[in-house]
Amino acid sequence: MLQTGYVFIVVFLLPLSSSSSCPAVCSCSSGEVNCRDRQLHLVPEDLPANATTILLDYNSIAVLRKRTFIHQHILRCLSLRSNSITSVHRQALVGLGELQELDLTGNSLTVLLSETFFPVPSLTVLNLGNNKLVSLDPELLGALPYLQTLTLHGNALTSLSSAFFENLPALHSLKLDNNPWVCTCGIQPLFQWLTDNVDKVPDVKSVSCKLPAPLVQYPILDIGNQSFALCHEPWLLPQDYAFFLLIGPSTFLASICISVFVGFIAVACTKMWTASHTYHRPPTTRAERQRISQPAYR
Repeated sequence: MLQTGYVFIVVFLLPLSSSSSCPAVCSCSSGEVNCRDRQLHLVPEDLPANATTILLDYNSIAVLRKRTFIHQHILRCLSLRSNSITSVHRQALVGLGELQELDLTGNSLTVLLSETFFPVPSLTVLNLGNNKLVSLDPELLGALPYLQTLTLHGNALTSLSSAFFENLPALHSLKLDNNPWVCTCGIQPLFQWLTDNVDKVPDVKSVSCKLPAPLVQYPILDIGNQSFALCHEPWLLPQDYAFFLLIGPSTFLASICISVFVGFIAVACTKMWTASHTYHRPPTTRAERQRISQPAYR
């Protein structure tokens, strides 16, 4: 009986021990797991399930794999600053439904899948600064209705679509400086958003053009609406292009036929005119005059 009770106690305590265990390479206190600067190449698998803050900054983590944080259901803050992250699996953040702050600053991300942030709908702060992002899918932030702070400084962004800003209803702060913005027609959605939301962009004058050369370091906000006067939507719709694709060849063939016909008429008219104006030498000898004056007999 005593042995059975002992086994029951051990089995009962195992989940509690597992949920509060701390990885040997980290230090844990009051819900915070500190794994900073521990020369980690992967996220530890034995992170405590009751953690509310996990700090993994200044390591050498390169990939966030599928279901990396599947047991951290009450996690509020996750920081992965200054690692070497190049890839985030679309299900890497599954299980983090309560996450409010995510810091990926100072990594090597070039692209993020549109599904990346689907598992973290409660996110209010997202730091993506100092990466290598070249573009952002308009749907990337569509699952973050409560996002208030977004940092995108120090990336390789050249423009942002108008649809991108439609998915940021609660945004209060957006950091965009130190990107190679190309100030052509494609920058108009960003210009318009900056114009309407100056108070939401810290140091808005530092959001400046990288290209073309005459506008280097020129603040996007100062470009002015008149600069986009020639930026219009195409005046032809897709069906118009289809019409011309079908009608074009037949029109071309018809023009060839008409040209040939007109050319034939012109040649015929020229011949007729030439024949009517041909010079006939008058008879000069007596024999020729007699031959002409004699009637023809059949």
